[in-house]
Amino acid sequence: MSDPIRILLVDDQELVRAGLAMVIGSQPDMRVVAQAGDGQAAVELARKTPCDIVLMDVRMPGLNGIEATERILADADRRPGPSDGPRVVVLTTYDLDEYLLSAIKAGASGFLLKNSPPEDLLHAIRTVHTGEAVIAPSSTKRLLEHVATAGSLLLAPDPRLDTLTEREREVLVLVAKGLSNSEISQQLYLSETTVKTHIRHLLAKLDARDRVQAVVFAYESGLVSPG
Repeated sequence: MSDPIRILLVDDQELVRAGLAMVIGSQPDMRVVAQAGDGQAAVELARKTPCDIVLMDVRMPGLNGIEATERILADADRRPGPSDGPRVVVLTTYDLDEYLLSAIKAGASGFLLKNSPPEDLLHAIRTVHTGEAVIAPSSTKRLLEHVATAGSLLLAPDPRLDTLTEREREVLVLVAKGLSNSEISQQLYLSETTVKTHIRHLLAKLDARDRVQAVVFAYESGLVSPG
């Protein structure tokens, strides 16, 4: 059996942390390794406590969740060797575009509402741990509409587009349209292994942490349009 997913809980409400810890503790493949009541404590804990996933509240006294996410991920990037630092899933009571966009730009790999069913939270943790990204379904449509509008206002194309090969562009377009690796492999007549390789390469070229950031880039750059 593989090692359990190590989770750092960050929320200024002790009752919320206790509830999350109870849900996570019921799973044999997950373990809460630390808890923090504010963003600064979370940053300090993440530096000295090995963890795979940080469940991060947004609105907290002092250092908020968005700023804490930026600092935790920046610390991970500064460590020598390939970054295997924690991935962040942002949890918020507020389904607001400003939080969603700020969380993604800060490098978060997930964005969920606190009223999501426990099974959605557990699924998000497992999904993000594999390197994928998760956004609350209610937020996805508005996110794409927002970034598409922002992309239509660009005065010049993003130079990162020129670094992609024609095949990588094709793959990115299909990723942005919501296709899975399996569906992309069928549409482009490629093996799933080859699709994964293309996605890994385009993420590196775009300096994107995951598919969500790549999708945002595809819309903001004008490569993909709504509909």
